[in-house]
Parts: sequence; structure tokens; C-alpha cells
Amino acid sequence: MQVAKPVLYSYFRSSCTWRVRIALALKGIDYEMVPVNLIKDGGQQFSEEFQTLNPMKQVPALKIDGITLGQSLAIIEYLEETRPTPRLLPQDPQKKAIVRMISDLIASGIQPLQNLSVLKQVGEEKELSWAQEVITSGFNALEKILRSTAGKYCVGDEVTMADLCLAPQVANAERFKVDLSHYPTICKINKALLALEAFQVSHPRRQPDTPAELRA
Repeated sequence: MQVAKPVLYSYFRSSCTWRVRIALALKGIDYEMVPVNLIKDGGQQFSEEFQTLNPMKQVPALKIDGITLGQSLAIIEYLEETRPTPRLLPQDPQKKAIVRMISDLIASGIQPLQNLSVLKQVGEEKELSWAQEVITSGFNALEKILRSTAGKYCVGDEVTMADLCLAPQVANAERFKVDLSHYPTICKINKALLALEAFQVSHPRRQPDTPAELRA
């Protein structure tokens, strides 16, 4: 019996979805992609069809192994438990906790505060300054943490779930014109990550739904 290929519901610019695309690439998982445009048609994530997949009306959503999962970190942890090579969570309990701490700092403490739904509430005139403020506040803390945890990557010299969160958030910071000169550790790690094939093939500039003018 042929096992169905995983299906990822994705938006090219979604940093949450980029995390999952990186994980899928690192683990060599072949999948189908269904674009969900968060802006077109008033937001395709609000369609009845998509809401049956993810009642939170957010990407990503991943159909895999007969289940549908939302929330990027939950998806990554499921992939880690079912397809553990290469490891994205260290076996050492302390290192694993640090990876989760950094991942949560970004995925809960920075990204949601500057995502599309929040910026709509803030309003067009204030959205840039708002995004800059919340990213700067988060990066001030993250830079201090990474100084004590980083090797080549966020936690030592192996790519972990923390790195899957870092690179997309740096891309968000660049998009919102945050001054990154204050964050040498973050920038050094991000440069190393973007040199890796898994981060390149999953990059927002290289997705099927990337607008022509934004393609790499």
C-alpha cells in the first residue's frame, strides 16, 4: 500500500511555515505544497475549506500520517519523534530545554506580536514602528542569551529547532528595516544558516507561490 505524501499548506512569506519547510528539507521528507495566500481574496485562510483543516485560520497546516497538524513547533516536534534523523532536538535534557527556550522566545515572544493579524489591528501608519519595537525588544534578549549558548549555530555546532525559528525571524527583521548592527551574534548565526541548502531551498524567495518580483 502506497503511503500518501505529506501535504503542507503554506504561504511563501509566513515565517511559521518557513520553519516547517526547513525541517522537511533537513529531514529529506518529500511533500506536496498547497499555497494559501494570506492576503488575496480577503485571506484564503478564512475560507471554510481551510478552516476545517486549521480552525485557527493560520498557516502552516501539515497533513501527515493520517492526521492534520497546525502550529509550527508542534509539527517540528512530531517530525522529530517520527523521523528523528537528523536530530533537531538534542538528547541532553539541558541543551534540549535551551533549544525549546530559544524557540519559544521567538515563536511566542516575538513573531506573533508582528504578524499580519496584529499589524492589521495596529493600523498601516503605525505598523512599521510597532514591528520594529517588538522585534528589537525580543532581539535584545535573544542576543544576550545566544552569547552564552551559541557555537556555529544557536545551541552549539548542530542545527536545532532554535535555528529553524531564528532565520525566518531575522528575515522579518530585515523586512521591517530593523537595525541589526546591534546583534552580531544573531547575524553571525543567520549567515551560517543561510549557507545551508535546506535553508536555501525553503527560502521565501524560492517558493512556488512567491511573486515574480520577489523571487531570488
